[in-house]
Amino acid sequence: MHNGNEPISVLLADDHALLREGVREMLEAQDDVTVVGEASDSWSAVELATELRPRIMLLDIEMPGEDAASTITRVRKLSPGTAVIILSMFEGPQLLRSLMATGIRGYLLKSSTRQELVSAIRSIAGDDKRVVLSVSHETLALVQRPGDIALSPREREILQLTAEALSNRQIAARLRLSEATVKRNLRSIFTKLGAASRIDAVNKAVSASLIAVNGSGTAADPPTAGPGSPGASLRDGHQGSHEGLQQSSSNGARRALRCAGTSPPDGG
Repeated sequence: MHNGNEPISVLLADDHALLREGVREMLEAQDDVTVVGEASDSWSAVELATELRPRIMLLDIEMPGEDAASTITRVRKLSPGTAVIILSMFEGPQLLRSLMATGIRGYLLKSSTRQELVSAIRSIAGDDKRVVLSVSHETLALVQRPGDIALSPREREILQLTAEALSNRQIAARLRLSEATVKRNLRSIFTKLGAASRIDAVNKAVSASLIAVNGSGTAADPPTAGPGSPGASLRDGHQGSHEGLQQSSSNGARRALRCAGTSPPDGG
């Protein structure tokens, strides 16, 4: 627990310098908070956490280096007094569930207000048992009921074609949909899977048996399991560095998506 007579020490870990500068200015305007260091990749984040032993680490999940889960695990081992708060642009239930399993103490969206961030830092620093989650009610409900998470047949169909490295325009033409509909479905897929990119979404879907990729790197026929069947529900497990928390699930999936790259739903 934080000693109230000293400022709360915070380590910023984000690969975007402008974001670090903005957060630093925001926090140092508080009388009871001080920023003791900044890291732009996972390796320096672990090194600084070990050296400086900050009370709080604000960690971006999309930094260069190791995946966020590995970074959190190392920080908790090397600096057990440091509470890790995740700052993210994503709030997928699969992502949140897996990060909570690593022992994070907070999860805030980057759209959070200054008051929400400062309040979370003070709350977590002052209570070793407190966990602060700033996510939607829908996401929190899905985290608590993992069996309910499933992709719709249309979402699986679109993701299957994404695994074949088709662009949004090509998918729309193949399925006779508008490109806006494809983008909307991809955003929904990203949220449900806790994915940060197209290849990340495919890897997670393959791992969860929601879609299949054959050995040559091209997508196989979609699984026939319905939304309520075992093949349509996500398993616990998770993800990696600049791709969210990406785990390498299938070399075939990676080969298939080489042309698609890691663009967001609006890309391609």
